[in-house]
Amino acid sequence: MNEIYIAGKNIDLYLVETKDAEFILKLRSEKGKYLNQVEYNINKQKEWIKNYKEREAKGEEFYFLIANKNKEKLGVVRLYDFCKNSFCWGSFIIKKNTPYYVAIEAVLQVYEFGFYKLGFRKSHFDVRKDNERVVAFHKRFGARIYKENDKDLFFTLKLKEYAKIKPRYKKFIE
Repeated sequence: MNEIYIAGKNIDLYLVETKDAEFILKLRSEKGKYLNQVEYNINKQKEWIKNYKEREAKGEEFYFLIANKNKEKLGVVRLYDFCKNSFCWGSFIIKKNTPYYVAIEAVLQVYEFGFYKLGFRKSHFDVRKDNERVVAFHKRFGARIYKENDKDLFFTLKLKEYAKIKPRYKKFIE
């Protein structure tokens, strides 16, 4: 298994490696309705991961494989676009039929890592407008829409808002 980076209650986040290319492409092709389309090409995906690993080495980006405690691969999530006091996160995909708490715990781990490990004061991300369940989740979580275009809503969540909402979700990480 890949190097562990974040240990959680039910899941762990490992840094993505080139050997994960096929898993990632399969996820993206199965769950790609709300994602930017990519060509199903293992070699291109491996090359993208190699380039990403250079950004990771510089602390510019982190791409995680989400796995349960039995090391079964369940999904991926990425932190990137680090600017001033804000980080973006996305490329978030969870396998079908995965327990609901996996997504919630992964989101909490992303915020814990971005806010408390990396020291950012806010997060920014975008969601497809027609991805109604995810839009509703982020609104319940306290994220605010600051911009939109014809297909996307652009959200921000400040550290102070996260700190207020975190107690409601602590059962997922403690």
